[in-house]
This record gives sequence, C-alpha cells and structure tokens, in this order.
Amino acid sequence: MRLRSLSCSLVLVALTAAACERLAPPPAHEQQRAAEPSTATPPAERASSAAVPATPPPKSPGKHAQIEPGELPATSDRYPAPARLVALGDIHGDIEATRRALRLAGAIDDNDRWIGGELVVVQTGDQLDRGDDEQEILELLARLQHEAAAAGGTLHLLNGNHEFMNALGDLRYVTPGGYADFADAPGVDPGRPELREIMAQAPPQAQARVAAFWPGQPWAKELAKRNVIIVVGDSVFVHGGVTPPWAERVAAINTESRAWLAGDRPEPPKAITAEDGPVWSRHYSDSPDADDCALLEQALETIGVARMIVGHTVHTEGITSACDDRVWMVDVGMASYYGGPTEVLEIRGDAVTVLRASDRPEPATP
Repeated sequence: MRLRSLSCSLVLVALTAAACERLAPPPAHEQQRAAEPSTATPPAERASSAAVPATPPPKSPGKHAQIEPGELPATSDRYPAPARLVALGDIHGDIEATRRALRLAGAIDDNDRWIGGELVVVQTGDQLDRGDDEQEILELLARLQHEAAAAGGTLHLLNGNHEFMNALGDLRYVTPGGYADFADAPGVDPGRPELREIMAQAPPQAQARVAAFWPGQPWAKELAKRNVIIVVGDSVFVHGGVTPPWAERVAAINTESRAWLAGDRPEPPKAITAEDGPVWSRHYSDSPDADDCALLEQALETIGVARMIVGHTVHTEGITSACDDRVWMVDVGMASYYGGPTEVLEIRGDAVTVLRASDRPEPATP
C-alpha cells in the first residue's frame, strides 16, 4: 500500500499535502450538531487543526490477541425481503444508545442476547467517533451477527463516512477515550514493520488508533467485511445517499471499498471521498427539494427499489421522510453527543413504521 503522509493541516488526515484537499471530508458535509427541522443544515465549522488532545498513557497493546468472534463478511449486495426489517441510524460511540435501539427493534434482550429470531436489522454506519465506547460497540455488533445468523436472522452493518475517515487517518472526531480504547485492542500493534514510517509521523497517543484502522490492519480488516450500500427487498440502505452517477455502481463501490480497507488496493475509491458519494451526500437528508427528489427517483429506478433509507444528517425531531416517502432519514442523533431520541424504522411488506421508545415491540417467540 502506498504510504501517505500525516502532515496535513487537519489533525491526522493521512494524506500527502497535495492530496489533502482531494480526500479530506467535503466542506459543509461534516455535521457538528443536529440539523434544524425543515431547514437546510448550515455549513459545518471546520474542525480545529490543533494537536490531538492529550490522553492517559496507552495501555499495553493486545497485539497477539485475535478479534473474536469477528464480523461476518457480507455475502451479497442484494438480499430478499424478510417478514420484518428494521433500520437504525448513527450510534457514534455510545453503547447505551446502541443497546436501546436494538432493544426497541426487538433484536436483543436486557442481557444483550439476540432474541429477534428471523428479524433482519440494518445499521446504516457511523459507529465510530464522538464517543468512548467504540470497541465495545464493534464487539457487541459482531457477536450479535453470529447469534442472529444462528437464529435465522441477520444484522447488516454498513460503513459510514466516519469509518472511512478513521481508515484515512482523519481522527478529528475521536474522543480522548477513543484514543485510549484501542491501545490494548486485540491485534493492534503499532510496531508492525509496514507501519514504521507512518508511526514516525503519528503522535504517541494516536498510534494505536492508526494501527487499528489503517487499511490492511486488524480493525480495518473488520470494516472490510462490510458493504457501503445494500438492497434488502425493495429498500436500498446507505449512510449518505446514492445519487444517479453512483446508482449503477453499487456492486463495484462495495467491492472497491472492501479491497481498500483490507489493504488490497493502494488508493481509496472515489465513491468514498467524493462530495456526492454514497457516504457523504446529503441530497436526500437535508431538506430535499424538488430537484433532489428528482435525483432520488432516478436513482431508485436504476437500482430497482421503492425507497432509500439514509443516515448521516441528524434529525433530533425524530425519523422523518421526504419525496412522498421515497426516502427515510433514520439518523436521530441518538448518541449522547447529540442527545436525540431513540427511534428505529420498521418495514413489513409495504408498511413503513417509526418505532419510538414507548412503542417497544414484544420479543419474538423462540
């Protein structure tokens, strides 16, 4: 893999100076706080380029440990419609919010065990950043994937922009606890020979994080088991949004992004760095207008589905829809960073229902 410098003006954007502008998060597309209901999201303030915040001394790396059980690799870009399908949005490093959403969905019990039976759940990305519980979240979701599969259900995990930002070395939204958390994470070894040059440029407190998520490294390889876009029944799920130029490339986007995260491709695919790419676009989630809805119709027709489910743009007023219910926005800012409500989206056949904390369904019969 071609080495990229960590010397950009952003905290740890892992790019050469010439490539920084090209691969840094698109301007006004990294949301700091919740979008106001029915208004356009104001341009986000540029994150500080100050040094990475100080953290406690790193713990001894768990470099010889394995990530267990590890996520299940995606097997397709398209899956048949289940009897019951639930989507949940961004969880940003908050394990309690993750648990609340999964319980609301009827997926887990109070002991964090899968009780959903043949339920299919899609989490639309952004598990990382803004909170301290990321490793615990990733380990919980991986375990639940195995439990769901054993029960005939499925838990699909998508990558959002924050997963890719960590792989790019852009650590501006990592908390102090997030730096410390991966210092002893399974498989993380900043001393790996292939990381020698990049480690020489990384601040000590960030080295474990870089060694975890740099393409080809253990936790990046976990992310490499996921898709960016999936179709389940007549719904397409994606973190940001699929605009028409990308709608014909769903399989290629998934393949190329997995290869890059796994360390098998030297440069990230354009789909994950482009301003209108599937993990960055806010065309359908930030007060879409008639032109945006026209783009949506075109993309849905190309993909061959009835609706799109997206996260990325925070709506603390709750899950909402637009374009005659052809797009549903499921990022409610449930993580503590935003303080939004706990809501998930349920799809049964043609019926789409918002489940709120007071609507918790009965557990599935084993």
